[in-house]
Amino acid sequence: MGNYLVAMEAAWLVRDVDEIDDAIGVAVSEAGKRLNNEGLEYVEVEVGATGCPACGEPFDSAFVAADTALVGLALEMEVYNADSEEHASRIAKSEVGGALRDVPLSVVEIVETAEDE
Repeated sequence: MGNYLVAMEAAWLVRDVDEIDDAIGVAVSEAGKRLNNEGLEYVEVEVGATGCPACGEPFDSAFVAADTALVGLALEMEVYNADSEEHASRIAKSEVGGALRDVPLSVVEIVETAEDE
């Protein structure tokens, strides 16, 4: 059994916003509140990054049109005592997906971490 750091991305919709910074703040706050209400305060929530197609530099994953924003969130959680990367992925998606119902969620990276001795 191993320990894994599972990174996921979620697509968060924010309505009635004019500025990207406001949309990012609302998305991170709402996601954090829903996770904390479910006892998942150990899940890290940040705005995701998207690479610029021209230069490759990362920028915040957020887009505003018609006072509605789509914000890409990066979520990370540590999964302990999983049988494999696939098992860790299923555990993470189950826990986070249960708290963030109706939010598109996908696993983007799984890294095995050292076990504490």
